[in-house]
Amino acid sequence: MAKATGTAKRPAKKRATKAKSRFNKNKLPSRHTTVGPERAPHRSYLYAMGLTEKEINQPIVGVATCWNEAAPCNISLSRQAQAAKAGVKAGGGTPREFTTITVTDGIAMGHEGMKSSLVSREIIADSVELTMRGHCYDALVGLAGCDKSLPGMMMSMVRLNVPSVFVYGGTILPGKFQGRDVTVVDVFEGVGQYAAGNMSASELQELEEVACPCEGSCGGQFTANTMACVAEAMGLALPTSSGAPAAYKSRDAMVKASGVAVMDLLAKNIRPRDIVTRKSLENAAVVVAATGGSTNAGLHLPAIAHEAGIKFTLDDVVRIFKKTPYLADLMPGGKYTATDMFRAGGVPVVIKELLDNGLLHGDCMTVTGKTLKQNHAKIKFPEKQKVFYRVKDALTPTGGVVGLKGSLAPEGAIVKVAGMEKLTFTGPARVFDCEEEAFEAVIKNKIKEGDVIVIRYEGPKGGPGMREMLSTTSALYGRGLGEKVALITDGRFSGGTRGFCIGHVGPEAAVGGPIGLLKDGDMISIDAKKGKLNVDLTKAELARRLKKWKPRKHDYQSGALWRYAQTVGNARDGAVVHPGGKAETHTYADI
Repeated sequence: MAKATGTAKRPAKKRATKAKSRFNKNKLPSRHTTVGPERAPHRSYLYAMGLTEKEINQPIVGVATCWNEAAPCNISLSRQAQAAKAGVKAGGGTPREFTTITVTDGIAMGHEGMKSSLVSREIIADSVELTMRGHCYDALVGLAGCDKSLPGMMMSMVRLNVPSVFVYGGTILPGKFQGRDVTVVDVFEGVGQYAAGNMSASELQELEEVACPCEGSCGGQFTANTMACVAEAMGLALPTSSGAPAAYKSRDAMVKASGVAVMDLLAKNIRPRDIVTRKSLENAAVVVAATGGSTNAGLHLPAIAHEAGIKFTLDDVVRIFKKTPYLADLMPGGKYTATDMFRAGGVPVVIKELLDNGLLHGDCMTVTGKTLKQNHAKIKFPEKQKVFYRVKDALTPTGGVVGLKGSLAPEGAIVKVAGMEKLTFTGPARVFDCEEEAFEAVIKNKIKEGDVIVIRYEGPKGGPGMREMLSTTSALYGRGLGEKVALITDGRFSGGTRGFCIGHVGPEAAVGGPIGLLKDGDMISIDAKKGKLNVDLTKAELARRLKKWKPRKHDYQSGALWRYAQTVGNARDGAVVHPGGKAETHTYADI
């Protein structure tokens, strides 16, 4: 009889002959934490969490989510992560779930909190990178819900270059108000209507209570849904995976399939940089334009490209926008919600129509292990729906988003023209040095028809953080000024913004760009047909003003926002904060 020692012993394990695995652990990052006698301490941590020897010997897969209780955009991600983990297990891997931050734009909008939004993109990418590096995970399934979390997660995938699959958490269902579909943008515009006396306090309260009926990201072709479409078009997400609303439990089956898919990618050693190429980035830009997507794509696509060492700037994005037909009648410029888009067939319908008309590169690799063309070979254009149009019947011959350049924006600017009738505008500048000043002027009826509102010192460095301006643009619509005024800024706009609103003006005011030299009354001319943004000042006058200009000090002289301001680059290149893939001497996947 064995002598009691006071310490429970693990039962002896029968070491059966191992079946040949399709994964070579000795070539994966997790060998550094799980293989060999010297890693016994590391394995003891894994045993402490209930893992078996078999699970430890399998590839270790990070399942990263942006779950939090800040907003409906992210609240379903914890549930969906369990489906992803089930898929990883079914594919022969061992999933390890972890979370990262999200700053939700709808709640951060219109106040100082918005300065944290774009910065969060970098923190998301960095935190996923550090978790993966620190624990030597072999592959990644990334789930994201709110605006910056989508590009942030994709950036981390490309940076790490381990086999990865992106999963969107899904759109919110539309709310119902006075017999029509509404989104949170209607609530923002309701604030302006209330200020103008066109909506009562009780009506505004009723609207705010019904606009967001469940979990999911903002319900039009705003930034989250735009970047979800980008993930499919670029090949980082499974076809159709962006479509189903977050509240639909049917979404979980697609999420599980994403977990299975990442194990197939690992077996085949297909990596994000095999998928994210110049051609696939071009595909993504085409789909943004064709769906009237968010101008923020002009910021995020260059940032994703940067992680791969590919130079793909705002200039490249708007060049593609210029030649792409507008095919999807989606909010905010159009009539229909993201849920309507899903019910009509989702982004695969747009992709197939663009492929059939030679507007996409069909030979790009995707996370299915097949090409974009192969993935969409059996998609048929649905005839009995009103959301999508054929190329020959396009809403407009050029994309819903266009680029501008000129004396006021030598580095470029961007504007969403989807749904707009008037594409030219000339008027006197009304200059404000922050969004709050401009918003107050709108609410107090100090803006006149024909004005060009200028909001400056809101760029990546000058803000810092490059705030969105949805509160101000929505208030303009609420007051009935909509397309009767124009707005330009070195900041950016929500994907929900509509009207003649021009963002990403570069160089930004904080570095002495022309927008920082403007005075009230300067005549500004905008031509979205020709892609021009000019101010009626001579080069000599601009040079004279620049000599007198002095850099402006912002209030963030310590902490995360200070650090961001020290390193962030210009909007044209994606507002990135590190040298990118071009400077690498190794990739994490090959450690």
